[in-house]
Amino acid sequence: MQILFLEDEPTIQEVLTEYMKLQGYHVVCAADGESALKLLKTQQFDMAVLDIMVPKISGLEVLRYIKEEQPDLATIMLTALDDETTQVQAFNLYADDYVIKPVSPIILLKRMETILRRVKKSAQKEQHGLVIYDDSYQAFYNGVPLELTLSEFLLLQVLKRSPNRAFTREQLILQIFNEDYMGNDRIIDAHVKNLRKKLPANFIKTVIGVGYQYQEVDTE
Repeated sequence: MQILFLEDEPTIQEVLTEYMKLQGYHVVCAADGESALKLLKTQQFDMAVLDIMVPKISGLEVLRYIKEEQPDLATIMLTALDDETTQVQAFNLYADDYVIKPVSPIILLKRMETILRRVKKSAQKEQHGLVIYDDSYQAFYNGVPLELTLSEFLLLQVLKRSPNRAFTREQLILQIFNEDYMGNDRIIDAHVKNLRKKLPANFIKTVIGVGYQYQEVDTE
């Protein structure tokens, strides 16, 4: 699990980061809101723990960005601001929790664990059928991850983006390997064979004389 931790007070950042790491989280820290936004645009996170009173851009503005651009990202506001108005603002922006400093590191970790568990269960319920996440190069079927190689993932990704379209092997090679690939186009056949073994149904159909196409399959 990767955590974005926005906190400008060095001691708090250091102590809480160490506790998170001991719990097995990978923590990426930011000391101001602008840095946090840059990280959100370039990396994938499972949760953001946000202080509000930070330099350049406030934690509430970072929260606003998250809920507009990455609404599934879990968020905890961690701040010394205990007034009702600020708390209402945060919850209106769909913060998952609001924790007031000072806080016990153990209690914070428990609240993080609870939210991440709830988010995971919710995501699994929503994941019906074959789902592909382009940014993380992962594929799931009914919430269960599929163990695909990178080439297998890219092949499935290309086919699924254009259901019922028949691709030639050459077209697939260009989209997966680019123009530098010098091997035999039968490499696509090998990847399709492996994909069919790993997929719970025959989503990839052979189009005789052309190549392959993706078709939705009702497995219920």
